[in-house]
Amino acid sequence: MITSAAFMAVMLVGVPIGLCLCLAGIVYILASGNPLLFQSYPLQMFGGVDSYGLIAIPLFILIGEIMNGGGITKRIVDLAMAVIGSVRGGLAYVNILANMFVASILGSATAQVAIMSQIMVPEMEKQGYDKTFAAGLTAYGGMLGPIIPPSVMFVVYSVLAQVSVSDMLIAGIVPGVLLTLLFFVVIALMGYVYNYPKAEKRTARQRIATILDAAPTLAIPVVIVGSILGGLANATESAAVGAVAAALVGRFWTKQFSFSRLPEMMLRAGVYSAIVLFLVAAAAVFSWILIYGKVPQETAAWIQTVAKDPVSFMLLANVILLVIGTVIDGVPGLIMTVPILLPIATEVYGIDPRHFGVVVVINLVLGLLSPPVGLCFFVAAAVTGAKPGKMFLVTMPFFGVSCILLVLLSLYPFLSLALLK
Repeated sequence: MITSAAFMAVMLVGVPIGLCLCLAGIVYILASGNPLLFQSYPLQMFGGVDSYGLIAIPLFILIGEIMNGGGITKRIVDLAMAVIGSVRGGLAYVNILANMFVASILGSATAQVAIMSQIMVPEMEKQGYDKTFAAGLTAYGGMLGPIIPPSVMFVVYSVLAQVSVSDMLIAGIVPGVLLTLLFFVVIALMGYVYNYPKAEKRTARQRIATILDAAPTLAIPVVIVGSILGGLANATESAAVGAVAAALVGRFWTKQFSFSRLPEMMLRAGVYSAIVLFLVAAAAVFSWILIYGKVPQETAAWIQTVAKDPVSFMLLANVILLVIGTVIDGVPGLIMTVPILLPIATEVYGIDPRHFGVVVVINLVLGLLSPPVGLCFFVAAAVTGAKPGKMFLVTMPFFGVSCILLVLLSLYPFLSLALLK
């Protein structure tokens, strides 16, 4: 209780979550009266980041930096417009489809929302869409970032759960595609009810020209995902090859990327990676403290009195994770929940850790789009000037189908394990 009180106190005054976890560990050691535990403290932190799989994080972030600096995002949006055509609500479909393409390269929800809001929302406003809806839709499109590989959250989860990074990235493909299709269904229904404008007509020649111009940019996700699925590379190696592919496409095809800007991009990627890796190190200490204090065992005993089978456990976990995700960002949310819930899921209910990881990540990402915090809505609001509260209200149908997907994943594990051998 003292440890929990200390953790909540420092978090409420605005201390970064990584430091909160470290301080909570120190308070626990002091309260336990066993100062010898301090000798293991630095070893636990080092052990948390002593993993080859974590090298994928800075590489995936670097891919996003190169993509943004190389004009690749704009061509991906143009490609989506050429594919969709002039259907009713066309730009709304384009928004989600472009987000899906970008998600296969970027892997971060908040970064994706910030980038795509600048591109899609002004264009949708120009075509007669409500700005609040356009911004909210872009925020939900950003939800695909941590689900469709590559994904920083899946890499962090794989380290916490001690499972293959490649397996986790592959497990996110089918749920990501299903979520995209469910979003398309919502857009079709809302387009019929609210009479959304049709997309701008393009001739067959214009479409073919746009597709040919943008097609080489798809080499990046093909290299990343294809090398993993084909067994040619693991997740870390595919990230390195993807970064090279992004640099070559940006330099020699779009001609908007310069190798002289690479040090600046690597610095930004390094700073963001350092933040994530510090969280992982703090997570190792926090997990160690939880296990030492027998928190997972006590939590398991309580959950078993409520959930009698794997399905009821998964549904209960969905509620717990969604509530946590509404107030805590994705990676910190993983750090706080996985050490407690994963042992229960695997050892008590026999749930595949890869399947459980997909459900955990989707829940926590959906929390980024839920009150009272809704971080992705605030990112979209900062870029577009729309109101976060109104965004949530006008995009409630998307929240609903996201919850439906979580229920389906809880009932049918093969949806996330289908592509795994």
